[in-house]
Amino acid sequence: MAETKGAMMLLERIGMRVPVVQAPMAGVTTPALAAAVANAGGLGSLGVAAMDAARAGQEVRATRALTSARFNVNVFCHRPPRRDAAKEKAWLDSLAPDFARFGAAPPEMLSDGYRPFADDPEMLAMLLAERPGVVSFHFGLPAPEQLAALRDSGAVLLGSATNIADALAIEAAGLDGIVAQGWQAGGHRGVTDENAPDARLETLPLLSALKDIGLPLIAAGGIMSRTDVQAALDAGAVAAQCGTAFLVADEAGTSAPHRAALTAGRTRMTRAISGRPARGVENLISSRGDSAAPDYPLPYSALKALHGVASKAGEYGYGPFWAGTECARARSGTAAEILSRLAP
Repeated sequence: MAETKGAMMLLERIGMRVPVVQAPMAGVTTPALAAAVANAGGLGSLGVAAMDAARAGQEVRATRALTSARFNVNVFCHRPPRRDAAKEKAWLDSLAPDFARFGAAPPEMLSDGYRPFADDPEMLAMLLAERPGVVSFHFGLPAPEQLAALRDSGAVLLGSATNIADALAIEAAGLDGIVAQGWQAGGHRGVTDENAPDARLETLPLLSALKDIGLPLIAAGGIMSRTDVQAALDAGAVAAQCGTAFLVADEAGTSAPHRAALTAGRTRMTRAISGRPARGVENLISSRGDSAAPDYPLPYSALKALHGVASKAGEYGYGPFWAGTECARARSGTAAEILSRLAP
């Protein structure tokens, strides 16, 4: 009873009438999408990992202009990459034939374009000033003093876990809930240590493994329908987080090639795109070997350049098209319509 009460208190605190979270997908989530989900009773989210604080603040304010409800802002808590000149050169050399297909050459060096939240005081200051209501963390947790400041601002704090160790760390840090990310989920695995052994637990077994942690669980991975949401709730989750289902929302920033690629329904977990394990549609880039990929987020800089030149030639096989295993089940519509199809 205490666990159920705590779970319900979390939903009430956020103001959710529908136990569905629209996943924060960097590069795809928009103010219109997050606000539409929030206004329809779910929890809308922005993924700001690829933005600086100024741009992220603009997105937060644009979302606030469209809704009075709480919404989630997700930040990445990865460690800075370990630079290895020889490894990085070898990676660029391996991409040279792909660039040559389009009359281009790879960049001379890889660049680090994603600033970790722990090293971004401007992003923290923006969140404290704008107060979106919910802040979530991927790839681990920020410093205790950052958590304390956000908690004092009234924010609900959520952390992503794919295993018991990371879930226990979230509990010990005093967060309000855990996003239990199953193996089927699209996008980046929310592991703190990407080189640690991965049990690859699917969503329902992961919920079972984490049910005694003591925090409300939000299930993520392979959830595309009302039946899927209900199964997650029956397994002990307080809500379901859905990303792939919202990729085809009218308000999403998903490109036309990305939307089209979902219909094939084939996905793959790979480090080849960013340097960290992440699930996307099976294509030319996700199907290549990734054991030699440099640290996250270094490979991104070359991949984005390659996707740019290839796209101009009509080749979209190098797109970082994140998607979960059930992507072929995605059905288009407005965000509110998709949420209504998910609501139990």
